[in-house]
Amino acid sequence: MNDITLDKTDWKKYRFGDVAIQTKEVVDIDNTDLTRYIAGEHMDSEDIHIRKWGTIGDGYLGPAFIRRFHKGDILYGSRRTYLKKVAIADFDGITANTTFVIKAKEELIEPVLLVHLMLSKSFTEYSVTNSRGSVNPYINWKDIADYEFLLPPKSEQKRLAALLWSADEMVEKEKEISLQLEKQIQLLLINSVSNSNNLLIPLSSLVYVNPVTKIDVSCVSIVTMQDVSETGFVYTGTKGDPAIFKNKGLTPFKENDILFAKITPCMENGKGCIAKGLYNGLGLGSTEFHVLRPIIDSDLYFCYYLTMSNFFRREAERQMTGSAGQKRVQPEFFDLYKLPIPSTEERKIIGKQLYEIDCIISKMKERITLSQQIKQELINNIL
Repeated sequence: MNDITLDKTDWKKYRFGDVAIQTKEVVDIDNTDLTRYIAGEHMDSEDIHIRKWGTIGDGYLGPAFIRRFHKGDILYGSRRTYLKKVAIADFDGITANTTFVIKAKEELIEPVLLVHLMLSKSFTEYSVTNSRGSVNPYINWKDIADYEFLLPPKSEQKRLAALLWSADEMVEKEKEISLQLEKQIQLLLINSVSNSNNLLIPLSSLVYVNPVTKIDVSCVSIVTMQDVSETGFVYTGTKGDPAIFKNKGLTPFKENDILFAKITPCMENGKGCIAKGLYNGLGLGSTEFHVLRPIIDSDLYFCYYLTMSNFFRREAERQMTGSAGQKRVQPEFFDLYKLPIPSTEERKIIGKQLYEIDCIISKMKERITLSQQIKQELINNIL
């Protein structure tokens, strides 16, 4: 992709402020028909689509939420601009005054080209360099308005905008396939424990919970939850240094043990994994996860995906105990929460199906990453 060449002899230099307008339409949040708002956490890095939002009136919104945006406007997070939070609004709503609401001057620039310009490496580097503050750096509009870039004639803009939009659509299609596969996993799990004829038993009937494991700390892998891969497996085949957990305690485990996070069971990216590729087949981790060891080897994947299911994790969160801010899933949860568990042979078949679907999802995520890289290279080469 780096060998793309464009003839830019007839391209003209513009300032960002020449082609974009910052709108400052004020709205009273207590007296409006608008129903949705966008905060910083609703915008994903390097994603021009709005996938999340808040509902006005559901909770407290600070006094900064005064800025109205319209469908088709571009929203740009002006704080920590290295996060590249740029999106096209597909509904009317409200946002904070720290989010720039931008309209393209369509007589000069295609809106699709403008939003992708704001994702370019050059634009981001300029924005970061000209940001102020150290703890929570921000960019002022007058500074960002001075950013200079080359822009082709409108006829060429339409072609390039179509090319970038096609690249974005490819990413979106791959994300949708991945999402549908993830839904298939959840549906398969729900169906597997919905048969009233199945025996109602706790997970602790299928796994040893926090089994005692004696190991030599000098011959093991050291694992933190940061080591968990997107696939849900952790590969730490090199010998680790237990000193990294000094004064924090250690949890020993073995190859093919399931690690279940105590404090993040129902977060969007709630951590859990199967220990794979451990040095000497043994591992040490922090005390912030439970170790679940299948009693029957063939139950490994069924038990793992069950613990990662939405309904299991919601129940785990509901039964967390402890002081405020320190709530955790207790080991007793795996004894108390009972489900209609399928037979041994059914669990083996279901586990295999779940694993195969998950492998396809992993491949799709690799394709999505590659497609996103190709799209970013296109943006950087064009803009």
